Amino acid sequence: MGYWCINLLTIVSLLLLFPVINGWGIDGHLTVCRIAQSRLSEAAADAVKQLLPEYAGSDLGSVCSWADEVRFRYHWSAPLHFINTPDVCNYKYTRDCEDDTGEKGRCVAGAINNYTTQLLTYNSGSSQADNNLTEALLFLSHFMGDIHQPLHVGFASDKGGNTIDVHWYRRKQVLHHIWDASIIETAEERLYNSNVDDLVDAVQKNITNDWADLIPGWETCSLNKTACPDVYASEGIKAACDWAYKGAAEGTVLEDDYFLSRLPIVKLRLAQGGVRLAATLNRIFL
Repeated sequence: MGYWCINLLTIVSLLLLFPVINGWGIDGHLTVCRIAQSRLSEAAADAVKQLLPEYAGSDLGSVCSWADEVRFRYHWSAPLHFINTPDVCNYKYTRDCEDDTGEKGRCVAGAINNYTTQLLTYNSGSSQADNNLTEALLFLSHFMGDIHQPLHVGFASDKGGNTIDVHWYRRKQVLHHIWDASIIETAEERLYNSNVDDLVDAVQKNITNDWADLIPGWETCSLNKTACPDVYASEGIKAACDWAYKGAAEGTVLEDDYFLSRLPIVKLRLAQGGVRLAATLNRIFL
């Protein structure tokens, strides 16, 4: 895979032509990875530390948005961040996991399966030159966040809310961005002293207290699978239909009613993403 040199004008042109689908914002991905790293087994924590790039300082959260940063360099990775359903509120891997050319497996669920399989070669004693396990870890960590953002399993007709123009209070935004970043940013400003660490702490407290009984179910993967992205995607499209799309038609002004009722869903999905990323890494690095 070659590296692409893209000048600033080209980047700006691409941004205007194609919607940017990031899957949470930087703070959302950081939250997922911080939760996950706090729940790692000793073996998984050691493996993650060994695989993280030196500049990360052993902090998985600091590189959890890496997969977004390299999308113009790794142009092939763009379809791996999301899933589009044919405007129905259910998900089927065989129907929905494909890119615009129809190539199967090229979606966020397929990517999670792929990078999980790559990471399972860690400590196998065999070197796989085609598999960069550091990149596999960073991709898996990011995509586990993406698949828990409801509009990353959204409708094909609106590209997961990217073509639905709404107002977030007074600011014009696409609906997808509201779920990527605006709900989190507004929560940080109003409730968490504009501090992502306070948001992480709040979600951690929900995991420890309010959702403690749910954690074993979140962590479980049926049929002895290492990762279960189809479960996460099915939850995602349901949340998209029940919460993201509902009450958010083109031109809608979204204010306190939408923010206050959707914030618990955002926090729940961040928590599930973090818990499940940790459980997956713990199964990989036994």
